[in-house]
Amino acid sequence: MSLYSFARPFIFSLDAERAHRLSIAALKASPSRRPPAFDPALGMTVAGLSFPSPVGLAAGYDKDAEVFGPMLGLGFGFVEVGTLTPKPQPGNPKPRMFRLVEDKAVINRLGFNNAGQDAALARLAARTRSGSSTSLQTGIVGVNIGANKDSSDRIRDYAEGVRRMAPVADYLTVNISSPNTPGLRNLQAGGELTELLAAVREARAAATATPPVFLKVAPDLQTGDSLRIVRAVRDNGLDGIIVSNTTITRPPLASCHQDESGGLSGAPLASLALHQLKAFHAVTGGEVPLISAGGIATGDDAWQRITAGASLVQLYSAMVYAGPGIARTIADDLLARLRATRFATLAEAVGSNA
Repeated sequence: MSLYSFARPFIFSLDAERAHRLSIAALKASPSRRPPAFDPALGMTVAGLSFPSPVGLAAGYDKDAEVFGPMLGLGFGFVEVGTLTPKPQPGNPKPRMFRLVEDKAVINRLGFNNAGQDAALARLAARTRSGSSTSLQTGIVGVNIGANKDSSDRIRDYAEGVRRMAPVADYLTVNISSPNTPGLRNLQAGGELTELLAAVREARAAATATPPVFLKVAPDLQTGDSLRIVRAVRDNGLDGIIVSNTTITRPPLASCHQDESGGLSGAPLASLALHQLKAFHAVTGGEVPLISAGGIATGDDAWQRITAGASLVQLYSAMVYAGPGIARTIADDLLARLRATRFATLAEAVGSNA
C-alpha cells in the first residue's frame, strides 16, 4: 500500500481546493530529487522535443509554476504549468472544485485563477532547461497560456502570452478549451480560430525563442470540427493538438456533486476523450502530433490512447485518487505492455490500432 493511500482519508476530509494548495506547499518543502531514468524504449520525440516518458502532468495542477521540479522528480515525463494569463486573476467564487468520489471524477469551475505570467517568469527562467544533466529541475516543462476573463481583446492576450513565455518554455499550449471563462470556447469557431492562430504564429516569430506550440481543444466538438481545426493548425504552423480539456456534458454520475456547474474530468470523460482522439487521428493521418488527455488512470488507458494515435498522454484527476506515484506506475505498465508486443519502442506503437 502506498504512502498516499494512508494519507488519502485526511486529504479527502479537506475541501478539494484547500487540499490542492496543501499538496503544493508540501512539494515545495520536500527535498529535491532527480527525475527517474526511464527505459529508452518509452522515449517519444514530438515536435523536436525528446520526452523520456510519454506520461505527463496536465495543466491545472501547477498553475503558477511552483512545483514542476518536484513533479518531474516524482516520475512525470513532462509537466505542463498554468494556465497562466497576462494579468493575475482570482478566478470564480468558491467553492469551485468538487471531488466526485463515487465516479473517480472532478468538477471544477476555477476560472483560470493564477498569479499572472510575471509571477511565474522568474521561476521558469531559473530552471535549467532540458538537455542539461546537472540540475534537479532538468526535464520538459510546457507553459499553458490563456486570456484574462475581463480582457477586451483575448487574441491579443494569447499573442502576449506567446511572446512573454516563449523564452522560458520547452513548449507552449494555447488553451481555448476551458468551459469556465465565459465565451472562451468561441475561439474554437472558424473565423476566430484562424485569426487567433495567425496571431500566435506571428507572436512566436517575433519572440526571442521559438518553442513548439500546441493547441488544446475541448471534447465537446461537433462532427466536422476536427477537420476544420486541423486545417487551421496546419495552415498556421502549430506543432500539435492536445485532445482534450474537461467536458460540460454529464454522463450518468453517482456523486452528490453531479449537478455542479463546470468542467468534468476523470473517469467519466474517458470514452469521450478517446472518441475525439480517434476523430483527430483520422483527420491528421498521424502527420500532426496528438497528445491525449481526459480519463487516463491506468497503463491500459494510456496504451489504448497511444495505439489510437496519441504520441503523449496527460493526466491530473487520476492523481487525486491514486497519488503522484501514478505517473511512474503507468510508465512501468506501458513498458510491460510494450515488451509483450512486436514493437521495439513505444513510438512504433503510436496509431497501430487506429
